[in-house]
Amino acid sequence: MTVGEPRNGKDIIYDAVSGASAGAIAATLMSPLDVIKTRLQVYGLPDVPRNKGSVIVTSFQNIIRNEGLRGLYRGLSPTLAALLPNWAVYFAVYGQLKELLDSHGDGMGHLTFGANMIAASGAGAATAITTNPLWVVKTRLQTQGMRVGVVPYTSISSALRRIVHEEGFRGLYSGLLPSLAGISHVAIQFPAYEKIKLYLADRDHTTTNELSPGKLAIASSMSKVLASLMTYPHEVIRSRLQEQGQVRNTENHYAGVVDCVKKVFRKDGVAGFYRGCATNLLRTTPSAVITFTSYEMINRFLQHVLPPHKTKTPSKPGDGKMKPPQKVAGNDVNDLQISKMRSNNHHSTRTFIPLGNQDPIE
Repeated sequence: MTVGEPRNGKDIIYDAVSGASAGAIAATLMSPLDVIKTRLQVYGLPDVPRNKGSVIVTSFQNIIRNEGLRGLYRGLSPTLAALLPNWAVYFAVYGQLKELLDSHGDGMGHLTFGANMIAASGAGAATAITTNPLWVVKTRLQTQGMRVGVVPYTSISSALRRIVHEEGFRGLYSGLLPSLAGISHVAIQFPAYEKIKLYLADRDHTTTNELSPGKLAIASSMSKVLASLMTYPHEVIRSRLQEQGQVRNTENHYAGVVDCVKKVFRKDGVAGFYRGCATNLLRTTPSAVITFTSYEMINRFLQHVLPPHKTKTPSKPGDGKMKPPQKVAGNDVNDLQISKMRSNNHHSTRTFIPLGNQDPIE
C-alpha cells in the first residue's frame, strides 16, 4: 500500500488473513528449530563436545529420544493460536499509523525511514501487549519437557487457567518488558525491508508490488539478519522471565529484568546473551523469507481477486478517448446567463443559512 491511499475494512482483513496464513506456514515448518532455540536460551548449552554443529544435532537427538517427534513441536498450538491476533493487530495498527504519517512521505508515495520506524514501533507495542499471554504459554510448553517434578500443562486453556491461579494475571505478562524492548527488532526490520525492496525495485525499473518472489526473499532475509543480530539479547532475557514460573530452584529465580541481566552476565558473560543465536538465525532467516514472501503473494492474490478499492473511471466516448471540454459560443453565453437568472428566481424561495460574515449559502 502506498502512502496516502485510503484504507478500508477489506484492507485490514486482507492484511490479517495474509499475515496469519504466512506466519502459520512458517511456524509449522520451522517449529523444531524454534523449540531448540528456546531451550538453549533458557537452559544454555547441553553437556556435549562443542564441535561445529554438534549442539543442534545433539539437541534434536535428545528431544526425539526423550519426548519423541512430538517434542519437536512443543508449543506449536499456542504459536498458531497467537498468530492470528498477532498479525491482525500488527498489520491493522501498522497500516493505520502509516496512513496517519502519510505527510512524512518521500514524495514518491513511500514513508521515510523515520516515519516507518514509528509506525512499526507502535504496531509492535500494541501486538506485544495484546498477545503476550499466548507467547508465555508457548515458551512454557516448549520447555516443560526438560523440567522434572513439575506437573505439565495439558493444553493452552489449561496453561492459561493454571498460570492465573498459581501466579495471578501478572504471570500472563511475564517477560512483557523485554518484549516491549524487542520493539526495536521490528523498528529495524520493517523499515530495512521496505528500503531494500525500494532499492531492488528501482534497480529493476519496476514497483515494489511487482517484485519477484526471489527479490522479496532477498529483502526479507537481509532485514531479518540485521534486526536479529542487533536485538537478540532481549530474546534471551524474555524467554528466561517467561519460563521461570515453572522453576522451583531459587538459584535461577529472577526478580526482574535487571536481576536477570546481572545473573546471566555473571554466569556466562556476554556470550550468555547470545545462547541459541546461531540456531535462531537458522530458524528466523528462512522463516522470515517464508513469512514475508507468502504474505506478499497471498495479499496480492486477495487484492487481485477481490480489489478493496473501487476505481472510478471517467466517462468516455465511443472511440475510447477522453471527451474534450466543450467551448461556449457567443449565443450560448447569453442563453447560459438567462438560464442562471431563471435558476436564481426559481430557488429564491429557499431558506439561506448565514455563516458569520460570509455570504449566505444554500
